[in-house]
Amino acid sequence: MSLSWMSPAERIQKLPPYVFARLDELKAKAREQGLDLIDLGMGNPDGPTPQPVIDAAIAALQNPANHGYPPFEGTASFRRAITQWYHRRYGVTLNPDSEALPLLGSKEGLGHLAIAYINPGDTVLVPSPSYPVHFRGPIIAGGVIHNLILKEENNWLIDLAAIPDEVARKAKILYFNYPSNPTAATAPRDFFEEIVAFARKYEILLVHDLCYAELAFDGYQPTSLLEIPGAKEIGVEFHTLSKTYNMAGWRVGFVVGNPHVIQGLRTLKTNLDYGIFSALQTAAETALNLPDTYLHEVQQRYRTRRDFLIDGLGKLGWNIPKTEATMYLWIKCPVGMNSTDFALNVLQQTGVVLTPGNAFGVGGEGYVRISLIADCDRLGEALQRFKEAGICYQSEVSVSAG
Repeated sequence: MSLSWMSPAERIQKLPPYVFARLDELKAKAREQGLDLIDLGMGNPDGPTPQPVIDAAIAALQNPANHGYPPFEGTASFRRAITQWYHRRYGVTLNPDSEALPLLGSKEGLGHLAIAYINPGDTVLVPSPSYPVHFRGPIIAGGVIHNLILKEENNWLIDLAAIPDEVARKAKILYFNYPSNPTAATAPRDFFEEIVAFARKYEILLVHDLCYAELAFDGYQPTSLLEIPGAKEIGVEFHTLSKTYNMAGWRVGFVVGNPHVIQGLRTLKTNLDYGIFSALQTAAETALNLPDTYLHEVQQRYRTRRDFLIDGLGKLGWNIPKTEATMYLWIKCPVGMNSTDFALNVLQQTGVVLTPGNAFGVGGEGYVRISLIADCDRLGEALQRFKEAGICYQSEVSVSAG
């Protein structure tokens, strides 16, 4: 019996293969073969959730008042914690009743925003490479993606001047992300001023993903889109507790900014979910109110790993400038190898998992992303395996591992 009548909707069939799912299959196969995997592929923090957050969750779980459906728009106390955190970190004043919305993780919110605001055929500007939901969400919504190819020689910044006028006039939304996943690039404040001016000129909704703002090093302080005058009139900003507070599995994030856009997203979500379990919102409040000493410890952890891995990869031929933020390194594949082949080669020869750059869009081809989610002992083991397998960077000849 043919199952063609059960084929999924076109919106699903249009999605490119999800490389992370394929990686999971390959990792499972490698484990079956007895390989000791060092998984530096996913952006999954390896540390525990802070104990005060766990304690707050346990206490909240024991309160029967938290066992029912939470408010659609999130608890008032969590929304206040979000806006107070924004004021403390960025000097941005927000109305907790209309300009902040808790989410089931930022990925959920970014994807649902596309469904709430993109009509079939709408033009959406998306950097490439970028976090996959930035282009997958619009594809699901029926949008037409116009890739903004990022280049190393431009420090992985969007070249706004290169966007054709006719494209800019058609565009409805521009997704962007600094500090960036996957490139680890950062953007100066004047870039944010330029992108706000660009969006206001062409009447484009700006969607900024600020998920790595607290993972910043060496005195660098990332910019919030909402710090820029006029940004709230045309933009929203997403954030998550996954990375900074080691709460990836808790699925807690939020969006702040333009109240009309937030209301549109809230309307969609009221038809699709019931929001975050109230006990988790209580725990998230605790996280946002942790002292800065906790943030400094997290930053030091990733800074140490960054320095260790950049130094070790340098001895194998890679010249990687010190990143100023995020938990990633973005490294060039050896000449003669595309990103998928290189990542698979490394996995098969060494048991080290890297993410091929093309998982993040066509602009990521020729690179792989390394996540700093293991301690220096394990990173040192990964480097030793690279050395023993002959994996190194050479700019003029093809590299073969093994």
